Amino acid sequence: MTTENPQPLWQPDPERIARSQITRFQSWAAEHHGAPSEGGYPALHRWSVDELDTFWKAVAEWFDVRFSTPYARVLGTRSMPGAQWFPGATLNYAEHALRAAGTRSDEPALLYVDERHDPRPVTWSELRRQVGSLAAELRALGVRPGDRVSGYLPNIPQAVVALLATAAVGGVWTSCAPDFGARSVLDRFQQIEPVVLFTVDGYRYGGKEHDRRDTVAELRRELPTLRAVVHIPLLGTPAPDGALDWSALTASDQEPVFEQVPFDHPLWVLYSSGTTGLPKAIVQSQGGILVEHLKQLGLHCDLGPGDRFFWYTSTGWMMWNFLVSGLLTGTTIVLYDGSPGHPDTGAQWRIAERTAATLYGTSAAYVMACRKAELHPARDFDLSTVRCVATTGSPLPPDGFRWLHDEFAEAGADLWIASVSGGTDVCSCFAGAVPTLPVHTGELQAPGLGTDLQSWDPGGRPLTDEVGELVVRNPMPSMPVRFWNDPDGSRYHDSYFDTYPGVWRHGDWITVTSRGSVVIHGRSDSTLNRQGVRMGSADIYEAVERLPEIKESLVIGVEQPDGGYWMPLFVHLSPGARLDEALLSRIKQTIREQLSPRHVPDEVIEVPGIPHTLTGKRIEVPVKRLLQGTPLGKAVNPGSVDNLDLLHFYEELGRKRA
Repeated sequence: MTTENPQPLWQPDPERIARSQITRFQSWAAEHHGAPSEGGYPALHRWSVDELDTFWKAVAEWFDVRFSTPYARVLGTRSMPGAQWFPGATLNYAEHALRAAGTRSDEPALLYVDERHDPRPVTWSELRRQVGSLAAELRALGVRPGDRVSGYLPNIPQAVVALLATAAVGGVWTSCAPDFGARSVLDRFQQIEPVVLFTVDGYRYGGKEHDRRDTVAELRRELPTLRAVVHIPLLGTPAPDGALDWSALTASDQEPVFEQVPFDHPLWVLYSSGTTGLPKAIVQSQGGILVEHLKQLGLHCDLGPGDRFFWYTSTGWMMWNFLVSGLLTGTTIVLYDGSPGHPDTGAQWRIAERTAATLYGTSAAYVMACRKAELHPARDFDLSTVRCVATTGSPLPPDGFRWLHDEFAEAGADLWIASVSGGTDVCSCFAGAVPTLPVHTGELQAPGLGTDLQSWDPGGRPLTDEVGELVVRNPMPSMPVRFWNDPDGSRYHDSYFDTYPGVWRHGDWITVTSRGSVVIHGRSDSTLNRQGVRMGSADIYEAVERLPEIKESLVIGVEQPDGGYWMPLFVHLSPGARLDEALLSRIKQTIREQLSPRHVPDEVIEVPGIPHTLTGKRIEVPVKRLLQGTPLGKAVNPGSVDNLDLLHFYEELGRKRA
């Protein structure tokens, strides 16, 4: 637990607090909507959940959301699932994403960077022109509101143009990264039956070219609903037979026409990791994403015109959609297509330097890899524009907070560290960045505005300074409007609302501290429970991976048929390290002293590697099932794993133990 950190690691200075958009919003909301003028963020947050309708009305007004037809009220039905937001309103997400073109036409909307690390700009006027051209061509191809449009694309400007053109015509966007294999893509796209597929011929990663033409051919064969395939020649190959060429579809000069759609009209489909079955196809709305992302990016991330927003991501992860929404605030977004560590571990810092990023987002794993490699980013790169480093994907360990803070402090920089946590399910954050609050080591600053986040015990009672289930007690606009192919809503209901009726249970263990901050302990469905003491796997990883010999680890708690409990720790060693008695002793001592004697593993087992989902998360639940004797084909969806061969080790171990 990290609630013993009374002294903040960082505090915003009065000038930063005064000029932040969240401070100005609070003053304005106090004058116009009855928000509290005193009490800072805690008072504003309390008001935002107590007066939910008024808060979201204030957000829409503050960011000048353009409703082409007005809403009858903010919340129609308030129940979860099934909340109805801004009934009667019509609008268009893409129209808002391109608004800055009117005033900043020659400034960059996008900065595109590949592994050569030389940024190439796309201006606001050029982005708007391409979206206008492509939207007209999509309409000519017969794409109508509600039709699905898919992208098998890396993080390149064409992907942003395709998303915005799809939204402009009222279509429903969905994407996968080109490192996904054909089966993984088909598991996703076949569910939603796209009419158009945008695709590259290949991609570059780690200094190599990866040809994907055979995969594209398979996608075309297996997606019978396609009316058109659009070829983007990233590797310079000609368009295959029957495919349309990207450049021809984006050549004309015309203003985009924005279809005005209902607030809850689908904007895009995102997918759960799908480790134990077909991925859930999560549908989010144009209006819900618009207002949630304006709040999250404009108020919590404090982004606006003049900012440059870089988050290392791929089109297969919700953070890409979140990054694109940076355009809503008039921010220049940085698109990096390539390996996070090419040509060396410092790659992402070099991109932040060359793009003059003001907010740089990455994974906790990358921060810890930089620390382990003894990098000195603020010394070796000019990061003077970076005012915030944000992390997500997994909890940032306390050592990661301290390392980032110390590295920048030594260079004389005042760095705001924002560890954030949310989910694909809401395409946003439940808790994380607040520019006006202090940062405590190992903690997320606070729950987000409009998010009634609590930690609950199994009986549904709120907990403070104790580990419990992450729940959200009120609807958020970006919660799914539905899952695709879930006509009675049962799959949606069972995913979030079966434990606490009417309350969103996310599946994470968290602590809400008495100071209002949040600690994430990992997934609650893979929680370690030794003699009634619960502990998140993230706590184990944070302790064990401080040891230089441990490259990565995986801990599993397995209930045994005889009522026993077996807790192995799997370790992937750093090059040259050996799992000898000395290292074994240090691993156990580390866990015993830093966490608890009850969570010393029963066995420490060296493995050739740790399996992950395609978005880089450690696979815990399927490994647990393998260790319980479940066959590989039933324990995991093969297309959702980064290296399926690694799972055979765990399957064989489960077979031997059975």
